[in-house]
This record gives sequence, structure tokens and C-alpha cells, in this order.
Amino acid sequence: MATERPAEVTSVTEYSELGQTNKPYVPAKGLNTDYPLIDSDPHFKRVISYARPSDYLAGGACLAAGPSFMLWLEKVSPSEVSRPGFSSIMRLSGGVGLAAGFLLMYQRSTMRFYGVSENRREIDMDMREMTDKVKRGEPLYGVSTMTEYMQGVASRQSRYSGFWLHVVPWFNFVNHSQHGVDTAKYYRNAERELEAEKTGA
Repeated sequence: MATERPAEVTSVTEYSELGQTNKPYVPAKGLNTDYPLIDSDPHFKRVISYARPSDYLAGGACLAAGPSFMLWLEKVSPSEVSRPGFSSIMRLSGGVGLAAGFLLMYQRSTMRFYGVSENRREIDMDMREMTDKVKRGEPLYGVSTMTEYMQGVASRQSRYSGFWLHVVPWFNFVNHSQHGVDTAKYYRNAERELEAEKTGA
């Protein structure tokens, strides 16, 4: 493979010399976790697609907890509210439960990207996804309409935001190259696979 790697994010609005600054790049602070870091600022789509069935079950249980609690409370201590009034209460508790369940599911998936919880499955998925992108000649982290500088700003705003998801729900919807990992591992793995394909042919 070529010694020069393609850009990890392709910008469709600027040439390579635009949007850059003379300030040195300062990498994100690493966390002391029990498992390897996959991504310090995973894109929203990646977090959803990497979520495990257990994450959805936990989110579903959280969703059902609110309405179930209200039904139980109504049986234990009837509010004597009208049926339309109680329907409004159930809709509200269902909406709150839905939001809480989604945030719980999202946070559980995000913690594996950070290496806070066991993430062997996600490491393998990440390596497969990125290696395939390298072999196809695609940018690792997609295409962006933002300048390089603004991609950095976006990254600093949402990096490790999963830890505070229960306080301020903040997601990363920006394709950028600042993810706190050495992407050389993807290129090395792609080289090994391409070499194996050549020798096996």
C-alpha cells in the first residue's frame, strides 16, 4: 500500500489548505480504563449500530418502568382522577420512560467505546469496519461539510460526553478525525489481509 495515507475525513467544502491553523494539535487526554479505547467521540450512528441486544433490553425495561410504576401506584393509592386525566398521566410517564430508556441504551453502548466496560465484540467490529474502509479506499470517518478547524471544535464539544448523558444529552453528529486512537492499526491490518489474499490466490 502507499506510504501516504488518505485523509481520515474528506471535506466536500474546502481544499486541503483551507480551514487549517498554525496551532499544534493537542491529543485528547486518555482515560485509565480496564479495556482498550475504541473511540473517544463516537458518531451517533456508530453508537446505535454497535449497541448490544442487552442494551435494548435495559432500555426497554427502563421504558416500561415508568408506566408500570404509575399503574401500581394507582392500585395502591387511587388518585380518583378521570379516565382522560389518567390517560394523560400514562402518556407523560411513557414519554419520560422512552427518553430515559433511549439514554440508558445509548450510554451503555458508549461506555464500551470508551473502554469503561467489556468491549471485545466492539473491538472486533471496529477493526472489521475500518479495515474494510481502508481496503475500499474510503476515508475512515466519512465525509464532512465542515472545515478542519470546525471539526476540531465539534470534537472538543462532544468528546467523552457520554459520561454526562444523564445530565445533558449531547451527541456527536460530526464526521471528524479526532477520536483519540492511532489509526495506523487499521492500515496495518488491511495490509496483512491484502497480502494474505495475494498469497492465497
